Amino acid sequence: MVAAHAGVSTATVSLVANGKSSGRVSAKNEQRVREAIRELGYFVDSIGSSLAKGVSSLVILVAPDISNPFFAKVIAGVRSVLANDYQLMLSVTDSGVSPSASETRKILGLRPAGLLVHAPSQEFLDEIGGHIPMVALDAPGIDAKFPAVNMDVAQGARDVVAHFAAQGHTKAAYLDAITGTETLAVRREAFLQAAKDYGIEVLPQCVASSMIDVTAASETFSEQWQIWKENGVSAVGCATDNHAFGVLHAARALGIRIPDQLAVAGFDDLPYSATSNPSITSVQLNAQEGGRLAALKLRALLEGKDLEPLQSMLPSSLIIRDSTKNGVDD
Repeated sequence: MVAAHAGVSTATVSLVANGKSSGRVSAKNEQRVREAIRELGYFVDSIGSSLAKGVSSLVILVAPDISNPFFAKVIAGVRSVLANDYQLMLSVTDSGVSPSASETRKILGLRPAGLLVHAPSQEFLDEIGGHIPMVALDAPGIDAKFPAVNMDVAQGARDVVAHFAAQGHTKAAYLDAITGTETLAVRREAFLQAAKDYGIEVLPQCVASSMIDVTAASETFSEQWQIWKENGVSAVGCATDNHAFGVLHAARALGIRIPDQLAVAGFDDLPYSATSNPSITSVQLNAQEGGRLAALKLRALLEGKDLEPLQSMLPSSLIIRDSTKNGVDD
């Protein structure tokens, strides 16, 4: 109908409707096709196409809390590789929670071409892996046979502790996330081990956790501060920048001077971390490059190419700002 309405071939309509007309269809014919599409209300039947081919042009990104700017950067990286040929769909888990195999199976009914999954567990990969092309993001410790792009969060945690030690801190606390994801466990364990290596005391009662949420982190810090203060804590490492924002919020209410009384460092280097008051020292993870590399790996799988290497590691870097740079209060 569109071809007849526009006076062109069905092949021309297909090229225009699927965004593949550049250099292949004249500007005049493309305009005629677009006008016919608009007048007839035509759209590409992706489901019908999926049934015919056995697979769709969908790539699904499974991730928590896409309101977090970190995931906006991941998405930008993915789109830079796949946007011309695939449609990106987001499947959102609860904030900070690993994706479940049962929930993911529901979206497999859409016949996606492939999956990009943030922080999956090994159990998830064992249940879903092999049934569909899939690449994991930020999933340290998973089996080496699964394609993945990881970020060196352990080195980031060690860099935070080294910075605290250089500032003269000898007693610290850690505000963790209530989550089962391996990447956050790696951050915590690396922080605690580095503290031992640098001679910084982190007592069991000086490790707390909350949801990855500014309000929840603020409330948890407020509940813990008196105990931490009594134990001489002068620096706190946070699992995410959202936790660090929560600490800053509570500190203002409690009259705690940052960084004079308490140094605060976070993870992820969110855009707001550079502009908060004070600005937050944070471990920078290249989320956009992580998304781009993961998409490149997935594209190679979809095209039947060998991946070399199967897993990649992106470096982290510590961005030092006002929340830590003055050291311990005299």
